[in-house]
Amino acid sequence: MFAYGSLMWRPDFPYKEMIPGVVRGYHRAACILSIRYRGTPEVPGLVLGLDRGGACRGRAYLVDGANRAEVVSYLDNRELVTGVYKRRNLTCTLDDGRRVAAYSFVADPGHRQYAGRYTTAEKVAVIRQGVGKKGRSRDYIAETLAQLEDLGIHDGQLAALLRVVDHEEVVQGALGD
Repeated sequence: MFAYGSLMWRPDFPYKEMIPGVVRGYHRAACILSIRYRGTPEVPGLVLGLDRGGACRGRAYLVDGANRAEVVSYLDNRELVTGVYKRRNLTCTLDDGRRVAAYSFVADPGHRQYAGRYTTAEKVAVIRQGVGKKGRSRDYIAETLAQLEDLGIHDGQLAALLRVVDHEEVVQGALGD
């Protein structure tokens, strides 16, 4: 299992080992409208997805074969609620040099909850407003950044987005849009 957002700090499934790693061909992006965990259908929040292009550092979890079906079922129930994510087996290069197949979830750019084309101002507004059954969208972004920092990973785009969220005004072009 490859985790790049809340699964890094709240996996809620049994695993044998956690190892930092990287997947290529996708990058971590604030690109998913959350209508359940960090927002509602009426007032969505914004959460992360793996979007096309680049690379993403995160955590890979090694799951015991005896628990695999149970873990996959749990993850599908947690992540595939609205269909905005597509499950994929990605190649993950672990920090110890091994290359493994890693079950993960990527953003579907054709889904109505895909927000990858939003401007910085639109993303900031959605993050500021988003509150769902798992809490605030803003706190989700902050917790993800804290976990990345614990791994020694700097995500400049996500950190810059949170800085803008935490300020009163949105400066157009703050993130290059």
